[in-house]
Amino acid sequence: MMRLDDNDDDVSLFDAEEDTGRGKSKKTKIKHPLASFFHLFFRISAILVYLLCELLSSSFIACMVTIILFLSADFWTVKNITGRLMVGLRWWNQVDDDGKSHWVFESRKGNSKQLVSDSESRIFWLGLVLCPVIWVFFVFSTLFSFKIKWLAVVIMGVVLQGANLYGYVRCKVGSRTNLKNMATNYFGRQFLKQAMTKQEES
Repeated sequence: MMRLDDNDDDVSLFDAEEDTGRGKSKKTKIKHPLASFFHLFFRISAILVYLLCELLSSSFIACMVTIILFLSADFWTVKNITGRLMVGLRWWNQVDDDGKSHWVFESRKGNSKQLVSDSESRIFWLGLVLCPVIWVFFVFSTLFSFKIKWLAVVIMGVVLQGANLYGYVRCKVGSRTNLKNMATNYFGRQFLKQAMTKQEES
């Protein structure tokens, strides 16, 4: 188990043991079609209900409740099921005995990493990144069109889908210190490359 961004240890996710026998199948094959379907179904349904709400129903409350139910189902499904099955990542928050909150990030390591299908990984990350961007667009369109009653709904979409995006990016990339180190190393290499180029020219 990885706790507080510790990325060094191997971790066994719920389905890692049962999937080891199927690890030799093609990496491009979708191994979890049901998980892949529901990964996209709830989030696309929430967006479609938001876009078609005025055509489907005259009741704002019914539309709002339907969208929030889809968003909540999507949050739970992506956080607890599809991330673990499709890309071998999982995150959650737990409170210890002292009342302190700890973020826990898990990822498959070593040989079990090969169990992740490229197709499923693309579906997962595309859905995870694209939908929060759409909800951010909805926030601005709601503000600019003065449909203030929808503001709480679109902010809920940004928060729920943005939380999953943040959690899985932290699982994939690592802690903030790792992000800082990556940025520092990148800019250091760029600076060194430019210095070497200038030295060669002169």
